[in-house]
Amino acid sequence: MSFTTDVKDELAHVEAVCSHCDRATLAALVRVEGTLFLSGPGSYRMEIATDSASVARLVIRLLHALYGLETELTIRRSVLHKTPNYLIEIPTQPRLAPALRDMGIVAKDGGLQMGIEPRLVSKTCCQAAYVRGIFLGSGFISDPKSDFHFEMIVENQQFAEDVVELLTSRGIGAKSMARRSSQMIYLKSGNAILEFLAFTGAHRSALMLEEVRVMKSVRNDVNRQINAEMANQHKATDAAVRQLFMIRDVLKEHEVSSLPPALQEFIRLRVAYPEASLKELGERHDPPLSKSAVNHRLRRLEQLLNS
Repeated sequence: MSFTTDVKDELAHVEAVCSHCDRATLAALVRVEGTLFLSGPGSYRMEIATDSASVARLVIRLLHALYGLETELTIRRSVLHKTPNYLIEIPTQPRLAPALRDMGIVAKDGGLQMGIEPRLVSKTCCQAAYVRGIFLGSGFISDPKSDFHFEMIVENQQFAEDVVELLTSRGIGAKSMARRSSQMIYLKSGNAILEFLAFTGAHRSALMLEEVRVMKSVRNDVNRQINAEMANQHKATDAAVRQLFMIRDVLKEHEVSSLPPALQEFIRLRVAYPEASLKELGERHDPPLSKSAVNHRLRRLEQLLNS
């Protein structure tokens, strides 16, 4: 299963905190996954489609428990992807129109509600339940082992702005943008995704994400350290090669025996240990020398060559 499926399965089983949380979750789910059909003046029927069995069960349970609505379930299988799709049909019935108004789908004048109905998210727990419903309906989160990517698709700009404002008020940095004929709400950082999962009740998934983040951080630190060490090694090797060429040029002009003992010892060590750094050459000297002292002898050789 994908990480998105795991998260949705966990969220579909989160218990309501207060008596209004289930309504908030169902309202959001219907908003993003439902298709409303007008059967006549003030008369509706509705279809809700999902590819998650746990989400389908949640929707049917809440429709029955909260509003006593009759539902019909059809399970369809995609020929292309070989995965089931669940179609929940709510036929025309007297209780449907009041339910749609209660869920903030249809306004009192019969038109569609564009933004979030404030009474549905008046409490923090209901806010979490509402955005939980949006994710259950249209959310996607990539496998945390790859790059962090999170998005939820909603139908209009006003609704997207309301959702972003709600998440921002909870300290979750969300943004929205137009994508085709819909609006995409997205989170850019792993930390924001972690906060969203914790806020909506997906604690098991949040722990998994945090574990992967820590592993990524450690791996990146190790890679940076290895790269830095390799770069330093390359730098030291290049410097050693230049020093060996300089020694060759010095010895073309001067006999080794004519050089000061300190320079003779430096040349001996450099030739004997061509890949060693100046610090390592100093440690091999008897008695040991500091890197600064070895570097001073190198400068004396350079001066000798240029004189």
